[in-house]
Amino acid sequence: MMLNRRNLLKSAIAATFASGASFGFANHAYASNKKVVIVGGGIGGATAAKYIQKYDSAADITIIEKNPDYYTCFMSNEVIGGNRSMESIHFTYEKLKARGIKVVFDTVSDIDAKGQSVKTASGKAFAYDRCIVSPGVQLKYEAIPGYSKEASKSIPHAWKAGPQTELLRKQLVDMKDGGTVVMIAPPNPFRCPPGPYERVSQIAAYLQEHKPNSKIVILDPKDKFSKQGLFMDGWKRYYGYGTEQSMISWIPAKDGGKVTKIDAASKTVTYGDGKTLKADVLNIIPPQQAGSIAIKAGLADDKGWCPVDQKTFESTLHKNIYVIGDASIAGPLPKSGYAANSEAKICAVAVVTSLNNQPMIEPSWVNTCYSVIKPGDGITSGDGISVAMVYAYKDGKIVKVDGSGGLTGAFDAELRKREVLYAHSWFKNITVDTFG
Repeated sequence: MMLNRRNLLKSAIAATFASGASFGFANHAYASNKKVVIVGGGIGGATAAKYIQKYDSAADITIIEKNPDYYTCFMSNEVIGGNRSMESIHFTYEKLKARGIKVVFDTVSDIDAKGQSVKTASGKAFAYDRCIVSPGVQLKYEAIPGYSKEASKSIPHAWKAGPQTELLRKQLVDMKDGGTVVMIAPPNPFRCPPGPYERVSQIAAYLQEHKPNSKIVILDPKDKFSKQGLFMDGWKRYYGYGTEQSMISWIPAKDGGKVTKIDAASKTVTYGDGKTLKADVLNIIPPQQAGSIAIKAGLADDKGWCPVDQKTFESTLHKNIYVIGDASIAGPLPKSGYAANSEAKICAVAVVTSLNNQPMIEPSWVNTCYSVIKPGDGITSGDGISVAMVYAYKDGKIVKVDGSGGLTGAFDAELRKREVLYAHSWFKNITVDTFG
C-alpha cells in the first residue's frame, strides 16, 4: 500500500520541485520590469521569490523579513526530543540574494492596498505592482486565561522555531525523573495539524530513555486529531498507551480536556469541570489566526484568516495582493510547510502571468506531511508515518484528487523505518528548493 501510494504521488511531487518549465512555460526575461514585494520570508515567501525569479528574470523582487536567521518549524520537534541540532533547521537568505532577489531585514508596519506600497518600522516604503503576503500565524496568547506573550518566556509554546524551541528542550533536560509534562493542544484550525502529537512522541522517546518514571498529559480542546489512529497505535507499541503504565495520557474535549485557566507562576492548569494539574514542564500551544500584518492590512475575515481566489491566491478583499501559506483559506489544503511551498509556486505563476498579460494555467498542488513516532536512523530503527494528497482546481475551489493519496498503512517495521528516511530526505529537498 505504501509503495503504491507513493507511485501515485510520484509525478505530482516531481512537478512540485521542478522548474518553471513544468508549468508550461520556460524562464523568460520580459520587457517590463515589474515590482513584486513579498512580506515574510518563510517557506511560502522565500519559495515565491525564487520561483518568480525563475519564471521572469526581469522581475524586481524584494522580500521584507524581520529575521535574518530562519528556523524551520517542521523538524523542530526533533530538536525538542534531542534528535537534531538547532543548526540543522537554520537557514539564511544568501543564496536567494545571489539570484538577484533583494532581501530587506525590517518589520512591515502597514500595507497600503490603495497606494500599492508596503511600509516598514524603519520608515521606508516599497512600491509594488504585485504584493505577496506570507505572514504565517499569530498566536492568540490571551485566549487561554492566565497565559500571555510575557508568560511564554517561562512557559514555552515552541510553535515558532528558534529560542522557544531551545527553551522547551532545556526544560525537558532539566526536569527531574518522575516529572510531569503537560501539553495544552490548540483548537482547529492551526499550523501543522499533526505537530503537537509528533511532539508528544518525540518527548516520550526522550523521557523513556533518560527519565523513564515521567509522564506526559495532553489536554485537548478537540475530540480527534490528524493521524490519530496511527499515533495512538505507535503510542501503544512504544509507550504503553492505554495501560496503567502508559507514559502518555490524552484527555479530549468530551472528557474535560478544555483548559479554563492557568497559573503561570506555579504551572498549574485548571481544566474540565474544575480539575487541576500541576506541571513540571508546561507547553502551551495557543489558538491561532493569520499573522498580525494580514489582520492590520485588512486581508483577514472575521474569523482571522485570509480569503483568497483559490486558483491564484489573490486576496478577495484587496486587488493585487496575494496571500499564501498558513494565513490563507485554502480549502482542503492543510496549514503546512509543504502546502505553503506548493501554494507559493502556483502563486508565482499567477503573479508572472498577471504582470505579463498571459493566461493563468490550470493549477494543482501536492502535500505530504511526515511524523516520526519513534526516532531512529531510518535503516536499523525508527518509526515514521505520513499523510499525502494531490489537489486540483474545480468549480472555483481547491479539491482533493480521488485516489491520489492517503495515510500510511498497517504496521510494517521495514516500511516504517523507511518513512523516517523519507521524512529526512523530504526535509533536505524542500529546504534546498526554498532557500537554495
